[in-house]
Amino acid sequence: MTIPGAKTAVEWLVSVAPDPDACRREWERNPLGVALLPAGRRWDVLILPGELGRPTLDVLRQILDRPGPVLADFEAMPRSHAAMPRLGFFVPAGTASRWLGTGVRGAGRGSWIVVPYPGRATGGVRWLELPDGEGTLTDPGVLELAMHEAAACVLTHGGRKS
Repeated sequence: MTIPGAKTAVEWLVSVAPDPDACRREWERNPLGVALLPAGRRWDVLILPGELGRPTLDVLRQILDRPGPVLADFEAMPRSHAAMPRLGFFVPAGTASRWLGTGVRGAGRGSWIVVPYPGRATGGVRWLELPDGEGTLTDPGVLELAMHEAAACVLTHGGRKS
């Protein structure tokens, strides 16, 4: 299955790789369909626990025409635990080093992110929002507001939308 914009998303993603051709080969050869890409060049990733991440993405989808790229890490979940996967929101480079938020992990300069090929089903890491290939990222201020709204919803309604 071909996803519209997947080719430009691939080019945008591999542009941060030390060797873009090697990154493309890794996507093809890796049985999980993933490659490691360095954060901190064009983007950082803010990683939220699923209990907050999923409602935050729901809020972003309501208020933005298009959120930036978002990954879900199903591999991070304990097998016996029914929790939602962690979500990684792609934000401008430098955000992770300035972020002050309890329970939010940041991957910035010096970090590497497991990234699946856009539009392909992979093992445990999946795109919930594909990169658009144009460099659209989630604004950290908008993300913070969405997190506050999502947290209030979770506390008030147990995660259910009213």
